[in-house]
Amino acid sequence: MNTIPKYLLIAGLFTFVGSVQARDLGPDEALKLRDSGSIQSFEKLNELALAQHPGGVIRETELENELGRYIYQLEVVDAQGVEWDLELDAANGQIMKNHQDD
Repeated sequence: MNTIPKYLLIAGLFTFVGSVQARDLGPDEALKLRDSGSIQSFEKLNELALAQHPGGVIRETELENELGRYIYQLEVVDAQGVEWDLELDAANGQIMKNHQDD
């Protein structure tokens, strides 16, 4: 009988579960959520993130749906050139993560 090793099944399961938990949202879907009031405006979310690192610049942003919760992810470079990863709850602007990039 040809069987798949357990470690491959477990790795595949974690990959599947991880892909189900978070989904990147495209620009059109993000704008619809903003317009419907489901998430804060991107300007407001950017302001909240930059308030954590005055003089900083936003390098990248991404909006994800994680198990029904909209998470706005940003990469910010502060005035000293240090990179920071931030995550905000896109619905209410709460800062969930704010740590120096590795």
